[in-house]
Amino acid sequence: MLCVAEFPAVTPCWKTEEFTVSKDCYNCNQFETKTVGQCGVTGFIEQVSCSPSMKVEYKSCRSVAMEKTVFWEFVGIMMVAAVVMSLVVVFRQRTLDRRALEKVRKQIESI
Repeated sequence: MLCVAEFPAVTPCWKTEEFTVSKDCYNCNQFETKTVGQCGVTGFIEQVSCSPSMKVEYKSCRSVAMEKTVFWEFVGIMMVAAVVMSLVVVFRQRTLDRRALEKVRKQIESI
C-alpha cells in the first residue's frame, strides 16, 4: 500500500520576515540548477538571511548584466529587421513603379 504524505506549503522566510542579502545575484551553476528550485525561474539566485528566524535561503533574482544583454540583443534584432523591411519596401516600390511606367508606355504606343 502506497502512502502519500501531504506536506503543508512552506512559505519562504523572505516573504514574511525582514532579510538581508548575504550573497548578491549570481548565475546558477549546473549543480544548483538541479538542486535549487529557484534557479529554474530566471537562472539566477541570491542568498538571503532572514533576521528573526536566522534562516538562510535562496531567492530567484534578475541579473542586471543579463537584462542588458537581452535588451541589446532585442534592439539589434529589431534594427536588422527594420533594415530588411526597408529594403523590401524599396524593392516593391521600384517594381510597382516599373509596372506603372510600362503600362503608361503601352497606352501611349497604342495611340
